[in-house]
Amino acid sequence: MAPWVAEIIGTMILILLGDGVVANVVLGKTKGQASGWIVITTGWAMAVAMAVYAVGRISGAHINPAVTIALAAVGKFPWSDVPLYIVGQFIGAFIGAVLVWLAYYPHWAETPDPALKRAVFCTAPNIRNYALNLLTEVIGTFTLVFGVLAIGANKLADGLAPLLVAFLVWAIGLSLGGPTGYAINPARDLGPRIAHAVLPIPGKGDSDWGYSWVPVVGPIVGGLIGAFLFVALGM
Repeated sequence: MAPWVAEIIGTMILILLGDGVVANVVLGKTKGQASGWIVITTGWAMAVAMAVYAVGRISGAHINPAVTIALAAVGKFPWSDVPLYIVGQFIGAFIGAVLVWLAYYPHWAETPDPALKRAVFCTAPNIRNYALNLLTEVIGTFTLVFGVLAIGANKLADGLAPLLVAFLVWAIGLSLGGPTGYAINPARDLGPRIAHAVLPIPGKGDSDWGYSWVPVVGPIVGGLIGAFLFVALGM
């Protein structure tokens, strides 16, 4: 399997299980309705673990353009592979979002709030302040990339790294996810946001394109800072 195809599969798994847990919590008449933030952050952490276990041995399981760009910027990944990886990540994110839409098909009509329907697909801040929302995404993705590099620098038992990355994402969600919903991944946010825009979801409202640049720019900047600082510190 080509590595960029593995990125499609890995990112699809990430979004299927990640957006899926959000759907279970926020949509009407689900088994998990209103089960809360702990369920969402735990589901996303498990989604990361499963995605990395699935394709890590093939592509490295970047499953995130911010990670791909950051690794390339510090010489840990070839720039020539960056475009295909990012294309694969966005394709996978879109497919994953469509699968969530299908899995919860009857529940969209049972959810009167358009914002909750959109929340299944993409992030939004609880307090809208673009500069501070951007800073939150920078900090979260800095933590992600710095943490991933730190995990990789340790001698670990085979198969342990994906679980540790999942714990890292879980910690980010619990600690830093409150202001913006911790996109920390441009594909994770923009791919499903496009799916939200094009899918025939009843009463879905708009896709909040005015905010859409924040979870793209913030993670890329944060990822670059995290990677450069890790290398600069000689860790």
